[in-house]
Amino acid sequence: MWNKLNQSILGGDEEEEEDELLYDTQDLCSLTHLQRVYAFAACLLTALVLMLLSLIVFANPIKFALLFTFGNLMAIGSTAFLIGPTQQTRMMFDPVRMYATTIYSGCVVLALVCALLIHSKVLTLIVIICEICAFIWYSLSYIPFARRIISELTVRLCDTEI
Repeated sequence: MWNKLNQSILGGDEEEEEDELLYDTQDLCSLTHLQRVYAFAACLLTALVLMLLSLIVFANPIKFALLFTFGNLMAIGSTAFLIGPTQQTRMMFDPVRMYATTIYSGCVVLALVCALLIHSKVLTLIVIICEICAFIWYSLSYIPFARRIISELTVRLCDTEI
């Protein structure tokens, strides 16, 4: 995939790249590689702006939870432009990261429920802290041996086990 991305940025046979792209995404998307990179960057930038805005309204946990959660969802969704939504869903529910994905998704739903329906600031903050931890653990699942290293560091530093 990265070779194709480099070729599209540096130039190459446009027609051949479009054929490969359509084959990779199973005819679901007709965006070129460069368009996918632009969409990824725009979505990720929007996610970062939402997360930064959430820090401004940190005093109001409900607004913070909404902005932060939608920022997280956009950040994860941005990668769908690069690898496609089907492949991303498959990767999210690989046996290696199925529990991390489920816990993260549950925290996202709970954060929105606490913020929008319950209106509890304390519960919202607790769930947002859990969401951040679940997002970190989920993200570490994409780095080889990262979760094992973090677990071993936690055991050594805190004399506890994850």
